[in-house]
Amino acid sequence: MMNFFLETIQVLLLSIWYNVESFIHLFVPFKKKNISGEVVLITGAGSGIGRLMAQEFAALDTVLVLWDINQDGIKETARLAKQSGAKKVYSYLCDCSDRNEVYRMADQVKREAGDVSILVNNAGIVTGKKFMDAPDSLIEKTVEVNSMAHFWTYKAFLPAMIANNHGHLVSIASSAGLIGVNGLADYCASKFAAVGFAESVGLELLATGKDGVKTTIVCPYFINTGMFDGCQTKWPTLLPILDPQYVAKKIINAVLTDQVYLLLPRSMYFIAALKNILHWKLSTLLDSYLGLSIEADYRVKLSLHSKLH
Repeated sequence: MMNFFLETIQVLLLSIWYNVESFIHLFVPFKKKNISGEVVLITGAGSGIGRLMAQEFAALDTVLVLWDINQDGIKETARLAKQSGAKKVYSYLCDCSDRNEVYRMADQVKREAGDVSILVNNAGIVTGKKFMDAPDSLIEKTVEVNSMAHFWTYKAFLPAMIANNHGHLVSIASSAGLIGVNGLADYCASKFAAVGFAESVGLELLATGKDGVKTTIVCPYFINTGMFDGCQTKWPTLLPILDPQYVAKKIINAVLTDQVYLLLPRSMYFIAALKNILHWKLSTLLDSYLGLSIEADYRVKLSLHSKLH
């Protein structure tokens, strides 16, 4: 019981530290690490943020491994990455939602490119439908691509990182993985899962002394990549639709400085904190109310029990 209590306290303190560290990052620049020669694998690299991140990583003298289901897309990304200075570029067709395919392609990557030391789980889809209007098959696909794929890529590439106590796990999640959004139930659920999974594995690594394997969890607001065409923001000053190039550069900077949480725009830090504070207060009130209700219910049952006996 004591061990459970101590481990719970440890997890809470680490979580608080992660948030404090992210807040400090807003004002104090951290020293950037050198990733020259690192093998960087990016899922969903055929377009959008994936392509832009590939170009940014390429300029840092890395070896790139590109995964996507779009052959033409990754060919174009590979061309642009080479122009940007990548040491080597390896491109593979891979459906990240298919566990067996992930494992098969991972083995090929290890043979041809070497052990992956920076894994960027970027592939994602959105149905764009309200929950009751979304076909079951699309809901399943959303969870498979946005959440379950992370399990399979971690299983495939994390062992080498742990063995070397060196690596970086990057989860491109979403602000919808922190706060529910109307009309995006399946997407939010998948991104909440991605955030929780990345946090949990990050804590496991710290608890087992593998502090050389870093974690970065990226939670941006809607990005102007075409994925959320038609979406509008009610508060463009507070929550603007984000520029893809800006987001890509911020992600690379977060990786280079070992930043655990990257929320974009900066106002998301305040909004997420406000939600947690309100949730805690409401939970406390609810727990208090339920405690009184349970106690009252117990007293009624005890009284009835006494009368019947």
